[in-house]
Amino acid sequence: MFSEITPTMLARMKYLEDLDRKDRADDTPRMQRLRQVPPETGRLLTLIAVNTPAGEWVEIGTSAGYSTLWLSLAAKAREIRLKTHELLPEKIRLARETFDAAGIGEYVELIEGDALANIGGYENVSFCFLDTEKDLYEKCWDILSGKMVTGGIFAADNAINHYDTIKQTIDKAQADPRFDCTIVPVGHGVLVCRRK
Repeated sequence: MFSEITPTMLARMKYLEDLDRKDRADDTPRMQRLRQVPPETGRLLTLIAVNTPAGEWVEIGTSAGYSTLWLSLAAKAREIRLKTHELLPEKIRLARETFDAAGIGEYVELIEGDALANIGGYENVSFCFLDTEKDLYEKCWDILSGKMVTGGIFAADNAINHYDTIKQTIDKAQADPRFDCTIVPVGHGVLVCRRK
């Protein structure tokens, strides 16, 4: 998969990496920053996603589409579509630019609006990546954990650098007898839960 990253996708990844680095260094307001995963997290998510069982794939928090680029590699390998959710208009615009520039529209469906209003309709979720506002993590877990298929993976970013903020969600997931969970110390830390 990684060897199949096209020059145009690689160029867009670099553009977003540079923009994210700039956002983190200057005074860009928090809600305008990309706040995207680092490349090592993207690679980890791709390897996890490609090995999940049959079912729907969901991403909550598209931002400019950086993690979506990585996940599209797995979606292409599995010949499925990732449904990715974003609320903020400027990030939706950037994500559309990203998907057009990288030519991944066949494998990605961008859903605009409040994800909490839409994700309740999913069934048979085999992969979910959560990287949205941290105060929404628990609500997303509550909605989607019961919709995961056996062997499905629920992954949430920022499990180390925002541990205190999402501790309640982490504790709830780790105490859920339906799942095996661990925190992977890659990037900002990824909570990875597998449905038994």
